[in-house]
Amino acid sequence: MNHILKSFLISIVFLYSCQILNAQESQIKGIVSENNTPVAFANILLKGTLKGTASDENGNFTIKNITPGSYTLYVSVLGYLPYFQKIAIKENENKTFSIELKASSEQLEETVVTGTLKPVKRLESPVPVEVYSPTFLKKNPTASIFEALQNVNGVRPQINCNVCNTGDIHINGLEGPYTLVLIDGMPIVSGLGTVYGLSGIPNSLIEQIEIVKGPASSLYGSEAVGGLINIITKRTEDAPIFFADAFATGWGEYNLDIGTKIKAGKKADALLGVNYFNYDNPIDNNNDNFTDLTLQERISVFQKWNFKRKENKILSLAGRFFLENRWGGEMQWTPEFRGGTDIYGESIETTRWEILGKYQLPIEEKVLFSFSYNDHHQDSFYGDIPYLADQRIGFAQLTWDKPIGKHDLLFGTSLRYNYYDDNTSATANNAENNPDEIIIPSLFVQDEIKFNKKHSLLLGARYDYDERHGSIFTPRTAYKWKVSNNGILRLNAGTGFRVVNLFTEEHASLTGSREVIVANELKPEKSVNANLNYLQKFYSDNGTFASLDASLFYTHFNNIILPDYDTNPNQIIYDNLDGKSVSKGISANVDIVFPNHLKLLLGATFMNVSNTRNGVTERQILTESYSGTWGISYEIKPIKLNIDYTGNIYGPMRLPILGELDPRSEYSPVWSIQNIQFTFKGLPKMEIYSGIKNLLNWTPNRGNPFIIARSNDPFDKDVTFNTNGDAIPTANNPYGLTFDPAYVYGPNQGIRGFLGVRYILN
Repeated sequence: MNHILKSFLISIVFLYSCQILNAQESQIKGIVSENNTPVAFANILLKGTLKGTASDENGNFTIKNITPGSYTLYVSVLGYLPYFQKIAIKENENKTFSIELKASSEQLEETVVTGTLKPVKRLESPVPVEVYSPTFLKKNPTASIFEALQNVNGVRPQINCNVCNTGDIHINGLEGPYTLVLIDGMPIVSGLGTVYGLSGIPNSLIEQIEIVKGPASSLYGSEAVGGLINIITKRTEDAPIFFADAFATGWGEYNLDIGTKIKAGKKADALLGVNYFNYDNPIDNNNDNFTDLTLQERISVFQKWNFKRKENKILSLAGRFFLENRWGGEMQWTPEFRGGTDIYGESIETTRWEILGKYQLPIEEKVLFSFSYNDHHQDSFYGDIPYLADQRIGFAQLTWDKPIGKHDLLFGTSLRYNYYDDNTSATANNAENNPDEIIIPSLFVQDEIKFNKKHSLLLGARYDYDERHGSIFTPRTAYKWKVSNNGILRLNAGTGFRVVNLFTEEHASLTGSREVIVANELKPEKSVNANLNYLQKFYSDNGTFASLDASLFYTHFNNIILPDYDTNPNQIIYDNLDGKSVSKGISANVDIVFPNHLKLLLGATFMNVSNTRNGVTERQILTESYSGTWGISYEIKPIKLNIDYTGNIYGPMRLPILGELDPRSEYSPVWSIQNIQFTFKGLPKMEIYSGIKNLLNWTPNRGNPFIIARSNDPFDKDVTFNTNGDAIPTANNPYGLTFDPAYVYGPNQGIRGFLGVRYILN
């Protein structure tokens, strides 16, 4: 009896085991891709189980022996948003999936280098760094990075002149000269050429744009006071074989980006990119007889070489040539009027070339030599006032990256050469030409101490010597607390400085009749900054991904140099502020991706930027009290159509009026630029996009009798002045104004459509 019972139990167990084995024959397979391009080495998991695999180099994957049931399929890979999908598996079932990933412009695991001069995962960086990829730039296609930054929270492209459209970048309300622009980590864009560094680089050659808000002078020296923008170009292995991107707008603007990857033997390859922009259609919608938008023709050629060396040592060399001719002015202006007093025009001809490189020394230690050099020539006329300038900047830097136990050390030394010459009194001495030429040597050190997996402390200091100002010391510190696997709290504090070359940054002051006055010998500006940042990412079982990035910031300036438009309406007076200047506020970004292909990116900044002199505190001119940005994207997958709705909003800012009689508003209204784009991705290797810019048709002339003062008399021929040189009211000049195009805070372009096409061959 026991023998029979034993045999029966064995049979039952055997049959049950066969059923289990039979049930486990189910499997899933598929391909992981992005825009029809395979994604290799993606992690594919069935959440809550030990079942998983990785995609091969062609994006294919297979998971076998799956027990029947309900699962969540989870896919993750660096640089892409996580993918979630609910699936049900039956017995003996073979399912195939086509998984389409989305590249993330703000992905927290991205590698950043700007905060510490070392490659580190964004979540591990002790310094907050915001990252924006070409995917972000494509949501609102523009002809330059300068324009594209209008959708970055806390960053505002500022147009400084209604006629020539010269501009700069404001970060957290601070003026453009406080923002340092880098290309591949090299400060080749400075002073006279700041805006040119943000034009002419094809978006398809850009790997990412990294933005640091707050002083970074302890690593980068002068000008990195308010923040810095680092444009990082692609490695050749990551770039497409060929790409082309062309679009046109209803205003007659034409932009073309083309590029290719070149293989030169087994040990060298290169990227070649060309950008061409043309706008030659004078428009005067605000009826002041002046062009609303500067006419221009621009060409930029960029090439980057990478060389393969033993042990993957770095050797790269890049160069760019930039040529631009632009003009704005009275509608009847033609080149023969250049420099004359019959028809007013502002004509700027620019030639610029840049070279930069990196070489890792062939030794065991990680020592990197970096260098850059640029030459910038500008031939300009502001009406009948010539402005001829040459600027050359050379930069060399040697860094030694040395981890020792819990200490991650960085030692560095740099040498910066500045040359500047123009035809103004800025470079004249006793009626003789006296170019500004200076060499600034520097030493810096940085130590990140990792106490454990959650806590680390970064200490840094820099010493610069400028023979005009002596020794300059800039320390900084950063504390990082990894609150959880997906959350981090960072406290940064430091100092910044800026050695001023006034006319290289304020040549637009030559516009109009305002006289430029430098009251005293200018001292270096110095700042002290503190920033508290919290970064958190969230994942949910239904596939929703979200991140929160919030900051409190405070910056206190000494010796700040501000343009004084108020003391004398006919002058712009520059002097070190006898008092203090403070920038403080709060900023936050929220990024949410839903499983139904809806994505939201929302940002807001509230700030107070003020200057105090003689006990009186006043809000800084051309600085908004609040701003917001948004990007809403939705993919209609069945028809392969993407919809992107982007925009910004700015609070009122104080504007440079010409005295009490000036009828223009002293403060700007609340204003907003909004855009919509439709992108069709149903064709092989090609995208077609179209949309509308400035949906609200907003322009600064709303609510104002005019924008440019005395546009009918740009040479002040009919202005009467008193013995002090002040304009006085007359019958044909009832407000006592002079010609002045500096009353500007936003673009004059109204609503317009655009159409473009992209072709990418991988």
